[in-house]
Amino acid sequence: MDFELLSTDKAGIARAGTITTDHGKIETPIFMPVGTVASVKGVHQRELKEDINPDIILGNTYHLYLRPQTDILKKAGGLHKFMNWDRNILTDSGGYQVYSLSARRKIKEEGVKFKSHIDGSYHTFTPENVMEIQRTIGADIIMAFDECTPYPCDYKYARRSMHMTHRWLDRCIAHLEKTPPLYGYSQSLFPIVQGSTYKDLREQSAEYIASVGAEGNAIGGLSVGEPAEEMYAMTEVVTNILPKEKPRYLMGVGTPINILENIALGVDMFDCVMPTRNARNGMLFTAHGTINIKNKKWQEDFSPIDEMGITYVDTYYSKAYLRHLFTVNEMLGKQIATVHNLGFYLWLVREARKHILAGDFSSWKNRMVTQMDKRL
Repeated sequence: MDFELLSTDKAGIARAGTITTDHGKIETPIFMPVGTVASVKGVHQRELKEDINPDIILGNTYHLYLRPQTDILKKAGGLHKFMNWDRNILTDSGGYQVYSLSARRKIKEEGVKFKSHIDGSYHTFTPENVMEIQRTIGADIIMAFDECTPYPCDYKYARRSMHMTHRWLDRCIAHLEKTPPLYGYSQSLFPIVQGSTYKDLREQSAEYIASVGAEGNAIGGLSVGEPAEEMYAMTEVVTNILPKEKPRYLMGVGTPINILENIALGVDMFDCVMPTRNARNGMLFTAHGTINIKNKKWQEDFSPIDEMGITYVDTYYSKAYLRHLFTVNEMLGKQIATVHNLGFYLWLVREARKHILAGDFSSWKNRMVTQMDKRL
């Protein structure tokens, strides 16, 4: 993997760059649609590629391990071939999913024993077998196995967890050195900075992660319930330490405003279920604010969903029609809203890139934050 830093904003922090892998180029900053179980929910791959047009999507080790299971993925030739996606894929290691199964898992130094949310069967994730699973899935960028701490989190627990995450990282690296990729293209490991919302722990973790010399680095354990101001403060602490010549990925973030504010802090990569999950509940993100399409005010609004939108659904369908689909619980409504929201997120990060390159990112970002913080 190669990362080229092309430009920064006037403050020298917001960045525009290009990541190049064996599956092509990723222009940063970038948002990665979440395809948890080998599918971005409600979206055909053709729509994903031609209308939403992301350079990279995300899959999840925990879910793919359980279904369809790694033997199926291996027989298919990896996740790219299984889902017929010829662009980049990143896989989350499953650390966050294990965190979310707090009542169903036990964490020890060796790894995590957890109970499947599907059938109650027991499984164990270790740094070694999570690397093996991600080798089999075949993503271009794979994540180190970590523990995602909750918020709020006791300082002693956060410190103990952080050090264990670092030890697990060492084991991930050692295992990858013994096991080559399976499908003829390279895979890049991103370690994950932890430390909850404690500045000193975040500094320690960022310094340790930076010392490993990985091809890219991630920031985990945020967007788990802490106030946005704490998220931004911890992100700033970490981006001030992580190497500038490597891409930085903030995991699980977030709202359109969160994304712009974190781009301003030097983050390059994002993922979040929010655009797809909120779409299924009738919430549409736009450059001028958020629309609850279920509201009666849209019942006789025959204007396009979003005249500024980049996908075909934005001007092909009206607000009144989309509201009708939600009212009668027609699945097409959720699909249309999903395509719109993902298209908007990709438009947003690409506009951010343009303004970084043009040198006016800060003023544009402030204007966009004000506009998007409205209910239409």
